[in-house]
Amino acid sequence: MSDITRTLERLILENPLGEAALEFALAQMVKLPSGPCKVQTTYGLRVPMRDRVALIADHFAPVGLASGPAVLIRTPYGRSGPGRSLAEMYARAFATHGYHVLNQDVRGRFDSEGEFVAFVHEGDDGYDTLAWMARQPWCNGAVGMWGASYLGYVQWAAAASRAPSLKALLPIITHSHLMEYHAQGFPLDLLLRWMFQLAAMDDPALSAWERLRRINSGSLQDRLLRDTFMHLPMQTADALAIGKPDVLFREMSGAGPQHPVWQQVDHRDAVGSAPPAAFISGWYDLFLDGLLEDYAVQATSGRGPRLVVGPWHHMDYGYMAVAFNEGLRWFATHLRNEPANPDARPVRLYVMGANRWREFDQWPPRSQPLRLYLHGNGVAKTGRLFVDPAPTGAAPDVYLYDPADPTPSLGGPKLSDDAGGVDNRPLERRKDVLVFSSIPLREDVEFAGPVQLDLYVKSSLSTADFFGRLCVVDRSGRSTNICEGIYRVEVGRGEVQPDGSVHIIVALSSTAYRVKAGERIRVLVASGAHPRFARNLGVSGNQALATEMIAAQQTVFHDAAHPSALVLPMLRE
Repeated sequence: MSDITRTLERLILENPLGEAALEFALAQMVKLPSGPCKVQTTYGLRVPMRDRVALIADHFAPVGLASGPAVLIRTPYGRSGPGRSLAEMYARAFATHGYHVLNQDVRGRFDSEGEFVAFVHEGDDGYDTLAWMARQPWCNGAVGMWGASYLGYVQWAAAASRAPSLKALLPIITHSHLMEYHAQGFPLDLLLRWMFQLAAMDDPALSAWERLRRINSGSLQDRLLRDTFMHLPMQTADALAIGKPDVLFREMSGAGPQHPVWQQVDHRDAVGSAPPAAFISGWYDLFLDGLLEDYAVQATSGRGPRLVVGPWHHMDYGYMAVAFNEGLRWFATHLRNEPANPDARPVRLYVMGANRWREFDQWPPRSQPLRLYLHGNGVAKTGRLFVDPAPTGAAPDVYLYDPADPTPSLGGPKLSDDAGGVDNRPLERRKDVLVFSSIPLREDVEFAGPVQLDLYVKSSLSTADFFGRLCVVDRSGRSTNICEGIYRVEVGRGEVQPDGSVHIIVALSSTAYRVKAGERIRVLVASGAHPRFARNLGVSGNQALATEMIAAQQTVFHDAAHPSALVLPMLRE
């Protein structure tokens, strides 16, 4: 159980008022600065869509401001009511600062009519809602959107619809192609956990505390979903997770990445021409890579975006107040036409290890690559990292990857409260995990930007995964994960070498970190991180439909002819 969940539990127990205690607990966890305005609320407005479905929303109006700029929040998690108060808290807080706020249940969720099909209707419904807002006497025609995760994705869907009143975006821990079939395989953990959480949110039989635990607690989810994650074929694991089939999950997993719905709900093409966005994310967030891609597109397109990345994971409450304050500044500039701070630099990053914020002129910051070459002795567990490559003929490392006992994921980007940095020593003791460590550093080093693992590999099978994880080892021996990534080797992927090995680049995501003198840099190499990345079953074709498993012998080369290396972006400013 995380510190956040423990705090929520304590607050609920201290205020034993059932569902109301959860609202009190959340309010204590997320402290938002109030503005000078009193707020008048109109509940249950019916906002008509083009197909005559009505989406239900609440209007939070600053008293004394008959017309002005507006903020739209669209959520599938409940716009108000016991245990669903986060969106309402933000709506009310923005209204105290002089914004008319519309807080809306998306189609088919809670009070809104229609059928909820994840992601599919958000473009049209977002456009229709913005058009309705622009016709209201309280809206002056300048609307911004705000929200995290799915609430951030709906902003990109609305932007893709080119609604003329939409002037500013604030997407948090999200990106424009949220429902993505990854090149590394089906996003099993993310989708099953999310479906499980939605089902818990909708279950009236659950108490406020039990609902909170099922939505947040990674240990509880892991226990309740253990058989689900191991179920084959993956396409039917939905029934174990939520007790019934999910039509979209089954259809899209069976069809693979070329299914037209995957394309329909991908709004990357709209990012460069969308209203300017302030992007908020965390180094351990599930959607960090996509968010950074979106930021880069807007920066290249001259949209003048802002980027803030902190030490957070997806279910962390720490980013919420930061994101709200960023929203106040962003909307003041883009909805009220107030001058921006001329001294503010566009990129603000939290440097972990140093535990401080730094500002930069660009993402990624200016850097130079440091290559730390993998050395081994042919026996797993004793590898080293050095600035010079291993000599010619150095023996490779060989290990067996068995999908029946897949290498587990541990902490890292995860849709639960036990995400983020954890002690990796239990993972490092496994026979299917290679460990390469530097000597203790003589002085501090600081890097920020994309981290890569440059590998030369071979598998006994035609398809294999290679997973990398960057860790920092403190003086006590604790090995904490910093960032990670995976690469699926298949026919046509990777650069085949004359000796039959394959050269691959594993993107380990991005980070900003200072490793202190006396600490060590470590990289783990394995062939999976299940269930974050669906395990490679070793068979060809769409593995979401497969029931067969084949173990693979994996080889990682590290010599002068195969200079496998960890590549760190060392800061130049």
